[in-house]
Amino acid sequence: MRPEPGTSRAWLERAESSLNLARARGEGIDLEDLCYQAQQSAEKALKAVFLARGARFPFSHNLDLLLQELEELGLEIPETIDTASRLTRYAVETHYPGFFDPVTPEEYQEALAMAEAVLAWSRGFI
Repeated sequence: MRPEPGTSRAWLERAESSLNLARARGEGIDLEDLCYQAQQSAEKALKAVFLARGARFPFSHNLDLLLQELEELGLEIPETIDTASRLTRYAVETHYPGFFDPVTPEEYQEALAMAEAVLAWSRGFI
């Protein structure tokens, strides 16, 4: 059964879904799209933390902003989570075809690892 919409559990479930999509590497799937899903996973997981704390989150894809605001709420952000702000570039810069360097397999693996770390950290608040 799905959690009630708008709850921290619902946001966390969607974060897990996005992470599963990010892991779906295969023929005909661009790494940029997978990294976008990794970013989405981290973003949704952080927003779940806001909801679990009874706080409103900013409507932004900027993970640095989300992390700063969580810190302002009194949360200590571990360095491994703080570095996930680098995923923000995948929300906009590489989300659409354009003028960017293609994502490398190493960057993809790093994006997955960051998203997994944020999701694991966020679960501790739900």
